[in-house]
Amino acid sequence: MGGESEDPIQRCFDASYRRLVGQLYGVCGDLSEAEDVVAEAFAKAVSRRRTFERLDNPEAWLRTVAVNVARSRHRRRVVGERLLGRTAQPDAVHQPDLSDDRMQVVAALRTLPDHQRETLALHYLADLPVAEVAATLGVPEGTVKARLSRGRTALAAALGHDGSDVLGGSHA
Repeated sequence: MGGESEDPIQRCFDASYRRLVGQLYGVCGDLSEAEDVVAEAFAKAVSRRRTFERLDNPEAWLRTVAVNVARSRHRRRVVGERLLGRTAQPDAVHQPDLSDDRMQVVAALRTLPDHQRETLALHYLADLPVAEVAATLGVPEGTVKARLSRGRTALAAALGHDGSDVLGGSHA
């Protein structure tokens, strides 16, 4: 046995987990939450093994599942906080090993509406093309382009920039 797993889910986990957590960190704005939603996506892969093993792009499927889990959790959290009269506090203790610039971008992303944050994080931090962001979020490509444009403007304002080079320019 040569050390490489013969289980396709384990191989995908080994190859994709860290990258997916990094991508979902931008979507969630919280490392623990990103780790949890990616773990839940892999758990769904295990429970749907036959389907998962036939996928052409299992990482894209996992990313979509993780984004959907993050959205569901966020909606439940907002409802719960509203009922309790509290607001969420970002997890300041558990932070990833990212550059100060990247941490500032993620903090600024937290201030944006959910749909803009998800779109910007998937396009710029996960480096997905517009078509794949659209497929992941279940929206038309034109919607993704509009969200990217508005989101870049809002993010520039949140970062105190003029918007000319937010997130390394435009690759939309």
